[in-house]
Amino acid sequence: MNRRTFLTRSITISIAASAAALLSGCGFRLRGRDSLPTLPTLALEGDTTSAVAQQVAIRLQQLGTQVVAGAPWRVTLGTPALIERRLGGDGRASREHELTLSTTLSVQERASNAYHLNNVALTTNTRIRVSDDDLLNRETLMMEAEQTLARQLSQRIIERLANVEGMQ
Repeated sequence: MNRRTFLTRSITISIAASAAALLSGCGFRLRGRDSLPTLPTLALEGDTTSAVAQQVAIRLQQLGTQVVAGAPWRVTLGTPALIERRLGGDGRASREHELTLSTTLSVQERASNAYHLNNVALTTNTRIRVSDDDLLNRETLMMEAEQTLARQLSQRIIERLANVEGMQ
């Protein structure tokens, strides 16, 4: 290895190390499975039987967060609403559908009864193309899309919880 190659690599490594140190110093973290902070013990209330609430409970468990009644933080989930919109003309061919799943989220500190989030609306949506003539396939595609939306919405709820001031 010649001197020029050695110097180029050394400079590149030092720039990368400096950038990493700078970004970590300001609190920057890459998003991913383990990038969310640990949440305190929570109580899930509201519509806890929906697919979204079940996904939230599963995800919280995966993160190591305890969910118990009477916890210091109350997380109230609204009833999810699914809105389906048909896009395009009235032809007999396949048609694109836009599905939007939304719910509300409230976070209350039990000790002070202070709301840190109060009925915040969270939504997620997707588009799928289905044929209205193929009913069996249509129902399968719609169910899969609804399950995907429930997972996405639960992830947004977890991310929102992780950003509530004072919870950490």
